[in-house]
Amino acid sequence: MDIFIICTVRGATEEYKKELEIYVAELEKNGHKVHLPHRDTNQDGRGIDICKENATAIYNAHEVHIFYNELSQGTHFDMGVAFGFGKRIKIIKNGEVTMGKSFSRMLLEWETNSSSDWHWQFFDFIREVREAKYNKT
Repeated sequence: MDIFIICTVRGATEEYKKELEIYVAELEKNGHKVHLPHRDTNQDGRGIDICKENATAIYNAHEVHIFYNELSQGTHFDMGVAFGFGKRIKIIKNGEVTMGKSFSRMLLEWETNSSSDWHWQFFDFIREVREAKYNKT
């Protein structure tokens, strides 16, 4: 399975990167192909190029795993891309879930819905996306 990791890149500590790499190593050991942005996305490019490269990898992923950080702008951007493509997600780390609306609460709802048989039909306005999604084996 192809997996994209949504995580902090800018401002990530060495300890945080190590945690990500240990998690990714386990996935890869189990035969998954993983896109880890600080390792696999050209971070020297312009912001628009980084966003396009990540969006392409998210589009091609079967599933997205999220290490949520409420302070990371890139995390929020990549989550929006994954949501827009109707991707199935798995939360690896989440923020505190409090009463009321929050991204942490939304992630739990998204994970629950993306794991069901419910199709993200409201994202099927692009024929190529709809055909690619429903014709996957």
